[in-house]
Amino acid sequence: MLVDLGLIEYGAAWDLQRRLVAARKAGAVVDVLLLCEHPPVITLGRNGKASHLHASDHVLRQMGISFFETDRGGDITYHGPGQLVGYPILNLSEIRRDVGWYVRSLEEAMIRATADFGISSRRVAGRTGVWVDVPARNLAAASDPPATFPVQPTDEEKLAAIGVHLSRWVTSHGFAYNVSTDLRHFDLIIPCGIVGKRATSLEKLLNRRVKMKEAASRIARHLSELLEVEFQPVPLDELHSMLRTHESQSALAAV
Repeated sequence: MLVDLGLIEYGAAWDLQRRLVAARKAGAVVDVLLLCEHPPVITLGRNGKASHLHASDHVLRQMGISFFETDRGGDITYHGPGQLVGYPILNLSEIRRDVGWYVRSLEEAMIRATADFGISSRRVAGRTGVWVDVPARNLAAASDPPATFPVQPTDEEKLAAIGVHLSRWVTSHGFAYNVSTDLRHFDLIIPCGIVGKRATSLEKLLNRRVKMKEAASRIARHLSELLEVEFQPVPLDELHSMLRTHESQSALAAV
């Protein structure tokens, strides 16, 4: 199933994930890919460091940015409008019991989708996510002594982040892909705990507007191919109906 949640509060999306994980473990629903955007929010992974948040609670409140400590992997990140967030709820025991392969598949889906827009992106060893090479900011420090040939050093900027959680091989949390995200909010944190690295977005790289649905459809298609899972669009109210039925039956069985 493929479900478009639209713009949804982070806490509501997390609660929906937990309900879906329980239903997927019970076999009450098939594999699901939730796609959404969030109002401004900063989340901290289970291995994250609070020191990587540079803003006080007061500043976050003034800016209208929420904060959540989560059970996903990874460090600290920002979600906000213009960022495509994907939450695959999959039973990997029926696909492939390999967490590393699963994370690489999430990366690969976004790398292929980015290539569809004519942008080359890649992995960086030891840094989960999707990265793009950009001209380095400090060209004057490129060589010492100055080179006698043209020097065009590059740096990496992060286009997409990944943080997942598994429980009895059922996945939750997922990926965040910057389409038209306000990148200034990343200045409030050390993104993913990596000092000196900045975030970028698809619109910044292309220097043009990009519709969210353009990126969403490409990532969903590539992810479906890589995981060999068919994600058929399902309305949100139909998903809620499935969950209510499962939860009602579970409550009756527990009596």
